[in-house]
Amino acid sequence: MRPYKHPAASELVLERVLYALSDSIRLDIVRHLAHVECATCGELDGGRPKSTVSHHFKVLREAGLVLTESTGTTHMNTLRHADIESRFPGLLSAILSQGAPAKRKAGAKKAKAA
Repeated sequence: MRPYKHPAASELVLERVLYALSDSIRLDIVRHLAHVECATCGELDGGRPKSTVSHHFKVLREAGLVLTESTGTTHMNTLRHADIESRFPGLLSAILSQGAPAKRKAGAKKAKAA
């Protein structure tokens, strides 16, 4: 298996980083990785199809947010926090400090409409 390509910290582009983080699945992956040293793709798939998860990891890698390394048949993913911080100071911390959005209860929507 060939190694994945990752952009150097100096090559990170703000628009790509923000685009990668604009998807809730990718943002959830980044949030999870922010709290662990590393995680396998299986730990982060959320029960989604492998092809979907592969696409999301590709976007995250190309944006420079995630480092993916192969260990045998396992892919280990790490958040590139230091690289992102050096290129865009405070950006990742600001985004991660917002936490996950509150999910609206089904009943709340109906009650508001009445």
